[in-house]
Amino acid sequence: MRFRFSFGAQVFVGMAVGLLLGLLARSQGLAGLAEGLRIVGESFVQLLKVLVVPLVFTAIVASIAALRDLNNAARLVAATFIWFAITALIAVTIGLTLGTVLQPGLHAGVAAGSAVRPDTAGSWLDFLRGLIPSNILGLSASTSAGDGGALKTGLSFNILQIIVMAVAIGVAAVRVGDKGEGFLSFNASALAIFRRILSWVIRLTPLGSGALLGNAIVRYGWQSLFALGSFALAVYIGLGLVLFVVYPLLLLANGMSPRRFYAAAWPAIQLGFVSRSSIATLPVTEDAVERRLGVPRAYSAFAVPFAATTKMDGCAAIYPAISALFVAQYYGLPLHVGDYVLIVLVSVLGSAATAGLTGAVVMLTLTLSTLGLPLEGAGLLLAIDPILDMGRTAINVAGQALVPTIVAHRAGLITDTPPAERLPEVPQTG
Repeated sequence: MRFRFSFGAQVFVGMAVGLLLGLLARSQGLAGLAEGLRIVGESFVQLLKVLVVPLVFTAIVASIAALRDLNNAARLVAATFIWFAITALIAVTIGLTLGTVLQPGLHAGVAAGSAVRPDTAGSWLDFLRGLIPSNILGLSASTSAGDGGALKTGLSFNILQIIVMAVAIGVAAVRVGDKGEGFLSFNASALAIFRRILSWVIRLTPLGSGALLGNAIVRYGWQSLFALGSFALAVYIGLGLVLFVVYPLLLLANGMSPRRFYAAAWPAIQLGFVSRSSIATLPVTEDAVERRLGVPRAYSAFAVPFAATTKMDGCAAIYPAISALFVAQYYGLPLHVGDYVLIVLVSVLGSAATAGLTGAVVMLTLTLSTLGLPLEGAGLLLAIDPILDMGRTAINVAGQALVPTIVAHRAGLITDTPPAERLPEVPQTG
């Protein structure tokens, strides 16, 4: 008898196996197993990252061309930004409430000597700098010292700059008329090719997500949570409330099924949890929103990549709100009503201001500097940042799928066709 498992079940089994292997490698000191988990997990994330640049570029150019047939394109963009702000406002309110009630800064077991000023800090000018592409591909090179003192050079990409370039090129191709049709046809063919490659990579998600989770257990464990247990608890309670209470209520309020949404988006949420990267998860998020939830490509191709850079309810709302209160409580510095208002404004607007950078530490330092709190306080929280980052990224990815889905549904762009009928190629094994 052949047994067939859904893709979500495959990912769940993969993560369970990865968890067990990670615990085994850590408890028994199995260096070979630990290294294997690391290599497989990092290789999977690298495969996803390779596809991000061509997928985002070709998808946005295609969406610009398709927007010619949409009469309400401007209204869709405005609605997207409004829902970004609404969900961020709810998330930061939850963070402030938990930070005030639980007071994690008064129950911390971390030593003051661990306070270190971070190397990178957020700035309100980062958003403007991030909008200006450094080159047509949005790529940048960096050099760092590797093992043995040898210098290593690596390439990274700024997804916001890629979006700016894609929008500019797409608009130009449309405006030149017939002369641009050849380029738009080539772009459509390239998009179809990259999406086919993406479908192959997605089939590796159960293996990759299991390896990533196992590697996280080996590297970080859970013992570092004890010193900052009250802080970690407050953060994860806030993340859980947003994911399992706020988002379902928003879906129900807009006449949508939470069960259908989570069935489609859960693989992306799981991958975000273990990979700790919204950008690496972007191809899977796009696939869930467009093909499994039925959001039209003309809108999702723009909304989802843009959300991946600016829609961060975990990193830019809940986490900096609780962290700012933690730092103020730890140092015995009082916060007033005006300070709470500043935290809300930074959380709603700050994710866009730091869109050119990565990491929740950047957002946290932006919040601390705006409030006049010591930046060294961010160093108190770095010990458990990787563990918290897993939950933060999962919430980020869920919000990045939620907002385009709600906006498309309210605009009448989503049909009632079951996801299974639109996606006959969901990975199955037997």
